[in-house]
Amino acid sequence: MGRTAVLMLLLLVAATDAQVFSVPLDANSTFSWTVNYATETVSVEVHSPATHKDLWVAVGFSDYGELKGADLCVLWRDWRGRTHFQDTWVAKDGRLSVDSQQDCLGFRHVQKHDVIKFTFTRRFDTCDPQQQDYILEEGTTHIVWARGRGPLFRLEGLDVPETAQSHGFQRAQLLKNLAPSSPHPPDTWHHDVTNSDVHVPDDDTTYWCRVHRLPAALRTKHHVVQYEATITPGNEALVHHIEVFHCEAPPHEDVPAYEGPCEGPERPPATRVCKRVLAAWAMGALPFSYPEEAGLPIGGLDFNPYVMLEVHYNNPERRADWVDSSGVRLYLTPTLRLFDGGVMELGLEYTEKMAIPPKQPAFVLSGYCITECTAVAVPTEGILIFGSQLHTHLTGIRVFTRHIRDGRELPELNRDNHYSPHFQEIRPLKRQVRLLPGDALITTCWYKTTDRDNITLGGFAISDEMCVNYIHYYPKIDLEVCKSSISSESLQSYFRFLHEWEGQATGPELGISDNYKAVQWSPMRAHVLQELYHETPLSMQCNQSTGERFPGYWENMPITPVLFPLPPQPRDCSKQH
Repeated sequence: MGRTAVLMLLLLVAATDAQVFSVPLDANSTFSWTVNYATETVSVEVHSPATHKDLWVAVGFSDYGELKGADLCVLWRDWRGRTHFQDTWVAKDGRLSVDSQQDCLGFRHVQKHDVIKFTFTRRFDTCDPQQQDYILEEGTTHIVWARGRGPLFRLEGLDVPETAQSHGFQRAQLLKNLAPSSPHPPDTWHHDVTNSDVHVPDDDTTYWCRVHRLPAALRTKHHVVQYEATITPGNEALVHHIEVFHCEAPPHEDVPAYEGPCEGPERPPATRVCKRVLAAWAMGALPFSYPEEAGLPIGGLDFNPYVMLEVHYNNPERRADWVDSSGVRLYLTPTLRLFDGGVMELGLEYTEKMAIPPKQPAFVLSGYCITECTAVAVPTEGILIFGSQLHTHLTGIRVFTRHIRDGRELPELNRDNHYSPHFQEIRPLKRQVRLLPGDALITTCWYKTTDRDNITLGGFAISDEMCVNYIHYYPKIDLEVCKSSISSESLQSYFRFLHEWEGQATGPELGISDNYKAVQWSPMRAHVLQELYHETPLSMQCNQSTGERFPGYWENMPITPVLFPLPPQPRDCSKQH
């Protein structure tokens, strides 16, 4: 966003030196904001086209980007030319209701030529007695917008989906981590991993991959101390998110060149080894910096020099004239910091043993990093977790990781109640978390499969499902994967029960996926399966970086008990209004 685009908001926040964040709502509109944790408020500025002097513009929030049920602040003009700004919510029939408690505060606006700019302030939790206001939380927020022509004689009853000339939504993490980045060493240099003049297909969604060889300077080990997106100017609304994957091949093995759709038929199978996440950025994300004590190791004689860039293009207008060279800039130093940073996988094993029945509005699975694993793998002084990337495939709607010590639940590691698989970034934690030997971490994923007719299996394909939290920590230890699945013995007992008591066509002669597909799923059978997952013993992946498990027998392990769970976080409405 250019200087003129944020001028009005910068004047409002100059006294506090607040950081200004911004995301495009579409190719012509922007949503900018600042966060004030002391007052628990966000200040918002919207820039929108105003090609007609009589118009209305709505912006607000909803659970997953729906207009119906959205909490909207609406700028509108009446037939006398007067400008109004009201707090509203959208009923199930799509019509606006003006809220009895007005919480879109501090409204200011200005219009120049064909652009209208307006600002307002909103509390994280308005404590609205009608409970129609959206609570701004940690994690993903879906920003909803709409605009249409006026004039209006009143706002109450306006049918937003029907009368809006255009509408949509954008995802962002509103409640950013405002901690300053650690300084770079003097010998820091940068390397860009980017696309090169990609003619983006005229599809609404494209995942574009490009294999990239790192420079010869990285034959010597370096540390990544920061990375950020580098977006082709003018393409800010097109580039949705970006990931860089290391190709986990032997150090002297060449990875074949490829540039094209990530699931294209011409993609060489040998590039499938490019799957270890090095960097992840999503629209609106800040540069990701490592703590001053640590850096992500990259390069060296035992490091394969190939990485793969994956860019998600969001092109709802299906334009055919986009050309893009966006990617990620890595900041590197040969002056190694005190500690190597590491990445550990938590959650569910990538296996068809874990499955989600069809037509489920909210099916819950949990993956365990159990006490027994951290007891043998984590050093006495522990490790410090400073970042987290939550990950599912297409049906995930909520993800969080709980932290357990001696049966008592500690504050959660990370939570996203409105998770979207289309908005994934590595997020720095607002507090570093120390994981000690004997601690347990439970990663829970909610899935929605109401639009699926068949079982969804765990696995690597995009149509399969995952439940993962990639945690970033230091100092690096040998524990790379701490994940679970249901024990095979328990699952076979379940299929046997379905055959003998429910008359299902399951049996020991069938494989796991065929057994799942043989079930005629009903709400009760789905409920029983979910209970089975939460109660039966585990098969554990307590894996070293070599891929081998730590010594011990890791089958039929007990689920970590949570004897003293955290109470629900109370809402503080004592200072409201």
